[in-house]
Amino acid sequence: MTKQAWLTQWLLAAALSIPTLGQAQTLRWASQGDPQTMDPHSQNESMTNMMNGQVYEGLIARDKKLGIVPALATEWQQVSPLVWRFKLRPNVRFRDGSPFSADDVVYSIQRGQAPTSQLNNYANAVGTPKKIDDLTVEFHLQAVNPIFMEHMSLPLWIMSKSWSEKHKVTKPLDFKNKEETYASMNANGTGPYMLVSRAPGIKTVYKRNPNWWGKHEGNVQEIVYTQISNDATRLAALVSGEIDFVLDPAPRDVARLRNTPGVKVIDGPENRIIFIGMDQHRDELLHGSVKGKNPFKDIRVRKALYHAIDIETMKSKLMNDQSFPTGGLTPSPLGAYNDPEIEKRLPFDLALARKLMAEAGYADGFDVTLDCPNNRYINDEEICIALAGMWAQLKVKVKVNGMPRATYFPRLEKHDSSMYMLGWGGAVTDAETTLTPVLRNPGEKGIGFYNYGRWKNDKADAMAAQSSTEADPKKREELVKAALKEYKENVHVLPLHRQVIPWAARQNVNVVHRADNWFEVQWVTIKSLQ
Repeated sequence: MTKQAWLTQWLLAAALSIPTLGQAQTLRWASQGDPQTMDPHSQNESMTNMMNGQVYEGLIARDKKLGIVPALATEWQQVSPLVWRFKLRPNVRFRDGSPFSADDVVYSIQRGQAPTSQLNNYANAVGTPKKIDDLTVEFHLQAVNPIFMEHMSLPLWIMSKSWSEKHKVTKPLDFKNKEETYASMNANGTGPYMLVSRAPGIKTVYKRNPNWWGKHEGNVQEIVYTQISNDATRLAALVSGEIDFVLDPAPRDVARLRNTPGVKVIDGPENRIIFIGMDQHRDELLHGSVKGKNPFKDIRVRKALYHAIDIETMKSKLMNDQSFPTGGLTPSPLGAYNDPEIEKRLPFDLALARKLMAEAGYADGFDVTLDCPNNRYINDEEICIALAGMWAQLKVKVKVNGMPRATYFPRLEKHDSSMYMLGWGGAVTDAETTLTPVLRNPGEKGIGFYNYGRWKNDKADAMAAQSSTEADPKKREELVKAALKEYKENVHVLPLHRQVIPWAARQNVNVVHRADNWFEVQWVTIKSLQ
């Protein structure tokens, strides 16, 4: 064994704190990335939301089939077009023993509406919270919200107002500017698990909350999460039994895992689209060779790059057929009402792509940097490298700048990127949660927050804005489809595919695979090996 191999093995063993088989109720699991922060309102990123969601809860939740079910609220009703009323669950306490009440709900929604919260678009969408009594809260809207309950089901986690005031964390931390607060490393929720310790990039430990109001379906008493960035190391740890579950096995390893004794694969499509965005705001790219102008402002360049993407080869060779290529812009085809025209891709056509580049004045191409995460999406950096090779055929020289998610997303938030990869999805299939935060013109209250390319399309923006408050389903469908078609025709982003998400586990570990790639530990059962 080489010194490097020995060191890797030693570090892995130390990080995992490997238990004996008799400790079957400890779940040891891993992924390529790590939660960004324990502050539940700071970052809207799936791994971060999922990890915080073991500790914190919302008023409502999602069941195994993504249906909406009660959580900290037991019932609700729309008392008028602009008012929703929620009855809160009695006798619920936070980890520190403080009682849960309407004051915590009002405080948490307002905290989520703060400018430093990446959830502020969703928190603003549910309106102004008002306490009626200790166990009743109303939400007052300025305009009709046709998907109010969908917004409420997003990670609008409820925090303790008194705990937040005590530890001076009444505002979400400013992650992009590297702010650290007590909430960075500590948590106080009402959920099924409690945070025990946090070592970023190494190990995060939780234990079961003995005072949780709900009933655990599984038997996990302790959770030990370890970030293992290297695909091969992560796979080896699972196969050897050092860990019990892997959220993101590499697609190239899935076939082998299916035939590996002691291991099983659980897979299914995810509600998530992967796309490439481009800076269409600056007159000159920050990270490019062209001076005095911005190639991405020219639709011919954007179309040329699209036509040069050999998506079927990417699907078969790189993704091992674990992807669904699409020309759509929503995480699920349901968001576009299964309209085949919206889902249709521009064809792979190098001759046309070269013609468009020449017409735009870039027959000799240009240089540009493509920023890409290397531990967030399936084969993320590898996809960017593959795209760089495809675009080289247009004489576009792409420098792939791969980086961990903890560095990557703050970079995008600062608009320090000329070209970038982004994935978007979750439990909600309605187009609203893509149109407003991702595609619309950048504005206030989270509108266009994730439009990191800062394009402006006033026609599409107006239709998307109108669809957000249109109560008539048929009229709303027409507006949504028209807006999506307008964004699609202007090629503001380069859609790639929807992910297929394989999970891998030891044979004695039973998990529930959800289409939003959400790993709910309180549903996990570990069978004894003795």
